[in-house]
Amino acid sequence: MINKMKRLELFLEHFMFGSRWLLVPFYLGLIAGIALLLIKFLKAFVALLPVVFGGDGGAALLGILTLVDITLVANLLLIIIFAGYENFVSKIDTGDNEDRPEWMGHVGFSDLKLKLIGSIVAISGIELLKYFINVKEVLSAPNGNHQLAWIVGIHLTLVFSGVMFALMDRIATGNHTIKEK
Repeated sequence: MINKMKRLELFLEHFMFGSRWLLVPFYLGLIAGIALLLIKFLKAFVALLPVVFGGDGGAALLGILTLVDITLVANLLLIIIFAGYENFVSKIDTGDNEDRPEWMGHVGFSDLKLKLIGSIVAISGIELLKYFINVKEVLSAPNGNHQLAWIVGIHLTLVFSGVMFALMDRIATGNHTIKEK
């Protein structure tokens, strides 16, 4: 009876461990998302060309900020893909490739959370900057004050959340250090 239970336990453990491969389609979907962002980036870039060469500086700056915004989201997806795959599925074997980013293989779940919130705050900051560049138009629109207040409030909430994540992580790391001594 004990032998059968041990075999059942071993089977369940191997089954659960193997289930991590169910995450792979999610990461492939995120790679497809980067491809879609590339298309969005190219469309925004092409639309920006006549603005840069014939439009006003504010519109050109908004267009460039849009390109930066799209790029940050693509970078964020790449971090999630690499770190998530390596943390939850399998190590990525790049051999001795000199182009392997130094952070690959060193970003733990805690680091991933901080990178994620940091990227989200940066993206939110760019969106806020877009509103500030067009502040006259935003404030002259119906409910423009409310819209701007919501954008600032959301950004501040994200900044506060990022600081709290970092603080909680530091506290947790400090607790582990104390326990080890």
